[in-house]
This record gives sequence, C-alpha cells and structure tokens, in this order.
Amino acid sequence: MEIHGTTILCVRRKNQVILAGDGQVTMNNVILKSRARKVRRLHDNKVLAGFAGSTSDAFTLFERFEDKLKEYRGNLTRAAVEMGKDWRTDRVLRRLEALMIVADSSKTFLLSGTGDVLDPDEDVCGVGSGGLYAVAAAQALIRFTDFSAREIAEKAMEIASDLCIYTNKALVYEEL
Repeated sequence: MEIHGTTILCVRRKNQVILAGDGQVTMNNVILKSRARKVRRLHDNKVLAGFAGSTSDAFTLFERFEDKLKEYRGNLTRAAVEMGKDWRTDRVLRRLEALMIVADSSKTFLLSGTGDVLDPDEDVCGVGSGGLYAVAAAQALIRFTDFSAREIAEKAMEIASDLCIYTNKALVYEEL
C-alpha cells in the first residue's frame, strides 16, 4: 500500500526515541491543511504513534490503538499484535487506508491494514510518501555522525520535505 501525503519518521539513538511528522494534508493536487498533527503521545505519554494515510482513518486507528494499550496495560508488543489482528480481520478496520508507527522507550513497530506488525531491523523506520527519503537520510546520519536522535530526525525530515511534494516543513516532533 503506497500512502501519499505525509512523512512520518521514527529514530532511535542511545536512550532517545523520536517520532517526527510533517503537517501537510492534501487531496489530489490541493493542500487542504498545512499544520495537521500526525504524531501523538498515547498511554500516559509513554507511547508515541504516528500515521500516514486518510485523516479520518487515523483518528479511528489512534483510538483503537489507545484502547489496546489500556487493555494490555501498556505492553506495546501485545497491543501492536492484537491491533494487527483486529486491523486485518475487522470489516470496518480492514478498509482503512493508513500505516502507523508506534514506539515506546524500547521498541518500535510499523503496523499496516494487512495485519503486518514489523519490528524494523535498523534504528530508523518511516512511512508515507516521503518516508523512504527520510529513512535514507536518517540511516546515513546514524552511520556517519554523532548527532542525537533529535538532530537526525530534524535533518532527515528537512531532506524529505525538500524532495517530496506531499511533505511540508511544518514539522512536529515527539520524543521519549
């Protein structure tokens, strides 16, 4: 599933994890909103979540994932796996067109509507139309600099926003 219209990036370095997202919402070739908030803190600010896809679908997914975190008392792995199952099998959820990145202080997962729950091999994960640009930039910065997770995310998102027409520079960062 290719999602247009956003860039979400998660970077881990040392004891830091940061989730970044741009603010642009588009419909076809029109910018509808330039300061949307696509990254959120969940479960008493202990979990970060970001989405790429339809805005209304994202609100549904944030609420459902928050419910899973409550149900499994903040266990990110269990909540992610159960969310993946629901997303794949539920008649309403499986029609949602979005991807999510969720992270806590120790784990990161990418969730999709096909039931995928992926734990990235690297300390970087990205989704959306500019996601691969941001991931490539962040991987290079991790390998060749001593920058903090925040600095890596900021520079990678700036690069992605320079390359992807669906990504703007109204960036939001959440970190643990």
